[in-house]
Amino acid sequence: MDFLAGLAEGFIGLFNAGGATFMGLVTGIIPTLVVLITFVNSIIMIVGEEKVERFAKKMTGNFFTRYTVFPFLAVFFLTNPMAYTFGKFLEEKYKPAFYDAAVSFVHPITGLFPHANAGELFVWLGISQGITQLGLGISELAVRYLIVGLIVILIRGIVTERITIMMMSRREAE
Repeated sequence: MDFLAGLAEGFIGLFNAGGATFMGLVTGIIPTLVVLITFVNSIIMIVGEEKVERFAKKMTGNFFTRYTVFPFLAVFFLTNPMAYTFGKFLEEKYKPAFYDAAVSFVHPITGLFPHANAGELFVWLGISQGITQLGLGISELAVRYLIVGLIVILIRGIVTERITIMMMSRREAE
């Protein structure tokens, strides 16, 4: 009988844990995202969607700025995870590569701009702690972390763009 009671408690405990996780999302990240989305859409409405799209088209007209400057601006101004909404200004074939570039940049930017990904600041703090323990400054490390991050997102953006275009071409051929 104790075995069955323990099994029943474990069964309902699983769903209670799932419910607690769900409530954590409902009271945590979801309201923040709704407010951020509303804020960004308000800014776009105030500035004018045509002007924002024109600026985005200029910014994403070549692969270099599309996978360096544009993700940087998205992560810097909108922070993680709202930065990914900048993808709506891109053509479909560039969206996966932009997402890959932006999501890869949310850690390297935290060395100089911790607001950009405050929820995962522990990654930067863990990396920089070793340098601090050696008695060295972390400013140079933060700059190098940012530069390497920009190089990596450029490479990832180009590679993902090529893969996406190749897959889209195959789908059209079928």
